[in-house]
Amino acid sequence: MPHHLEKTPGRAAVLQGYLFIVAAAILWGVLGPFSRYAFSHGVGPMEVAFWRATLAWGLFAAHAALNHETRVERRDIGHLIVFALMGVAVFFGSYQVAVERGGAALASVLLYTAPAWVTVLARLLFNEKLSPIKLLALGLTLSGVVAVALGGGNNGMGVEKLNPLAIGAGLASGFCYSLYYLYGKHFSGRYSSPNLFLYLLPVGALALYPLVDFSHKTLDVWLVLIVLAFFSTYGAYFFYYLGLRRLEASRASITATLEPVVAALVAYFWWGERFGIIGYLGSVLIITAVILVVWDGAKKKPA
Repeated sequence: MPHHLEKTPGRAAVLQGYLFIVAAAILWGVLGPFSRYAFSHGVGPMEVAFWRATLAWGLFAAHAALNHETRVERRDIGHLIVFALMGVAVFFGSYQVAVERGGAALASVLLYTAPAWVTVLARLLFNEKLSPIKLLALGLTLSGVVAVALGGGNNGMGVEKLNPLAIGAGLASGFCYSLYYLYGKHFSGRYSSPNLFLYLLPVGALALYPLVDFSHKTLDVWLVLIVLAFFSTYGAYFFYYLGLRRLEASRASITATLEPVVAALVAYFWWGERFGIIGYLGSVLIITAVILVVWDGAKKKPA
């Protein structure tokens, strides 16, 4: 859901933009490690996804109401429902499953297969050409996924071989994340982020509800769920779009790849998660592919 710059920002504004994007990446990066805390206290991945969507909805709803941005055009209702089901219900749920089964670092790395999904879908849906750079990036992504899958390692729970469900859920989250780019083109310029999430989150939460096995939660678990909603969802998107107002979308996207690095560092020191050498090599390949795709797209647009 890109925003277009109204004027060329000054140096101070650009610096602010980078700081906002870094803040967003850090907040997204701690999503997995904090989710694992909830898992360790008996809260299932679907329940974490449900409360993340539900609690964040209240924040976005208040923001949209204060800005008087609550309208929706009838012709967009169908698209909003599909986007909510895939971009919230499946996205939030699959990401939490990937964290639970494979660890926070793995989930965050596989999330960044999104640019590869965008490349493939853009070719199929919009007949966009596959440039040599895009093909290279696609190859790097596929190689990276295979390397991460074979890298094994320890996700902090004594698991030396990665669960196939963790890989599948991580790839599913990357696919759903890619839809934010594709639907972003459709909604660009017509709705603000609070306006969109005002409708996306409750639909996604309702879709998750039948899958939730609600558990007893202590005060500290509720605090973690609030942190996930306020900081890693509402706050992260808030800072990201503040950054987009001051930076080109391509520069913002590259800076946001700091997220899996943050996730890996926090997961390592908090939960003892680590990949094998091949797994780390795969992570580098995937992040390199992200930067290549964004760089390739930036060359074709005026600064």
